[in-house]
Amino acid sequence: MLETTVATQPSTPALNNEKKYEYGIRGIARIFGCSIPTANRIKRSGRIDGAIKQIGRKIIIDADLALELAGRKTGGRK
Repeated sequence: MLETTVATQPSTPALNNEKKYEYGIRGIARIFGCSIPTANRIKRSGRIDGAIKQIGRKIIIDADLALELAGRKTGGRK
């Protein structure tokens, strides 16, 4: 009689290294929870330019980076 043993390893939680992408002005609105006109203003302001890749009319936004960039304080009163 042959016995087979299966070595079980404790399952490790998978690291969530995948980037989350949104597309278009609606994607910006979903990320920030705002209206489409406000999302358009956020895009035009240039604050999240580092998170946006635009090829022609297609807009691709790295959601995590956009939130990080929008939260940074720059400038201020002098």
